Amino acid sequence: MERQKPDTSSNEIDLYIRTYYSLLRSTGEVRVRSFEEAHAFSNASLHSGAREATPDVAAFGYAAARLPDCMPRIERIVLGQSDETFARFGYPVAAWTSLRTRGRRRLFRHDDHGTLAAYIASASDIDDLIPIVTAYQIEWNKMHALLAGEQRPDFATDRLVSALGLPGSQIARLREALGEDEASALHAISSRRLDLRVRLLAGSFGEYQRASQQWWRDIERVYAPSGGARRAPVYFVSSNTHALVNLLGGYAPAHREELLSTAREEIAAANLDESEIHNENMLYYALRTHLHRDADALEKVQAWDAESGIVSIDNRAHVDVEAQLIDLSRLRPDRVDRRLQMPGLEKLAHSDAQIINIDYPLGMAAYHLLSQVGQGTGELLGIYVMGKAATLNGQVGDVIISRVVHDAHSQNTYLLRNTFAADAISPWLEYGTVLDNQKTVTVRGAFLQNPNYLGVFYREGYTVLEMEAGPYMSALYELVDPRRHPNDQLVNLSERAQVDYGVLHYASDTPYSRRQWLLSKSLAYFGMDSTYACAIAITRRILENEIARQG
Repeated sequence: MERQKPDTSSNEIDLYIRTYYSLLRSTGEVRVRSFEEAHAFSNASLHSGAREATPDVAAFGYAAARLPDCMPRIERIVLGQSDETFARFGYPVAAWTSLRTRGRRRLFRHDDHGTLAAYIASASDIDDLIPIVTAYQIEWNKMHALLAGEQRPDFATDRLVSALGLPGSQIARLREALGEDEASALHAISSRRLDLRVRLLAGSFGEYQRASQQWWRDIERVYAPSGGARRAPVYFVSSNTHALVNLLGGYAPAHREELLSTAREEIAAANLDESEIHNENMLYYALRTHLHRDADALEKVQAWDAESGIVSIDNRAHVDVEAQLIDLSRLRPDRVDRRLQMPGLEKLAHSDAQIINIDYPLGMAAYHLLSQVGQGTGELLGIYVMGKAATLNGQVGDVIISRVVHDAHSQNTYLLRNTFAADAISPWLEYGTVLDNQKTVTVRGAFLQNPNYLGVFYREGYTVLEMEAGPYMSALYELVDPRRHPNDQLVNLSERAQVDYGVLHYASDTPYSRRQWLLSKSLAYFGMDSTYACAIAITRRILENEIARQG
């Protein structure tokens, strides 16, 4: 077959990646300023103002949202895969303070003295975190240079507008980026230059595999508690931790009035009319708010779900990907979302299959986790991936279905027999558009793209940018072929993979609209539309296949 692969090389991006990986091979700490020149000259679309004297508040805000709020007090960042890895190098992180961020599911721990431990599950965490930290430091030091001359720093908006040369709207975004203690953060920026140091501990492929093995063992204790040789057949889903559970468990419709009374403010803010208030997606949106406000609500919801065979797995590993097991034989048809109702649901009572649903991982972690699932379960009956993506030709809220995936990690181009088409999604989508027969590129990181790089893909017809589909396809290849996945090849998975599989993305960003991309705003209620349209299509596919399997 004639190769139809895009020329995806970007000298600036490739140089940047080689620079930080070569420096991180050092056994000691590396100054972040060593990455700054390569970062600035990579011309990243996410940080186009890196070489300008004026602060790039959008890039700073993007980075700050993906780092903990204690960053103004941090001097060094240590990267490792597990408590054991950190302890082996003299960092007793198990006793440190656990931290989360607003914009990324990644566990951090702080020793309260200037050292931050970051848990990484794959090389993608390095490709994600190093540019984030570098962008943060570049923009911090720009602001320091402009604020350091203030004898008595006054952080009123008009003074910041004058000192930083930014409009008032940008100052508002800066304050938001600095978190709750913005005054202390601004004082720290005006007081000192940032000179962060980074150290990578044992960042080998084997260490990532070991971390994913620990993650799987927690699931295995529930999936196969007796440890027997015969293991239940499995439908694997990578999505989120709320959609499938809400659709199959039925807690929200059964507690309609309680949830709507909790979420009146959100309902008003979304400008919804009376008919929209009473649909199921609104109830699921209200349930999210209810769980945040009521400390006891999660336990009640999980107890309710357990009656339908839905179990959330306690994750004791440091791969920050939650998992759920759904026993199809214990589902209660009377509780299932009305959009999933179909003839034969009663046959599921005789099913021996389970759904393993995981919170979608970051980048190459998808490869490691699906590999573990494939090795540890019985027959894989289906593999379904739902995730966020940036679109080059659609709008935020659209659903995108691809039949070609180019993977920047392996440089393979995968041809798919995607089980989904537009007619599987359209009946459940109210606000967006379904775009099928698209082409996806799996990028290595949010900062590792520039206009030339994006332009190459657009000219080749690639309109979707995301971070997990390629690694998932590499893992799928190894589950259906006796060899490891190749590199830099055109791979026809539609001929190799007999397992039912589907890949769906909902558009959350439009990278050619830089302001919208960098805002990385929540889709709020209207994001539920595309999310649940995808989740309904996946769940219906599983139920239909399992009913047919029961004969």
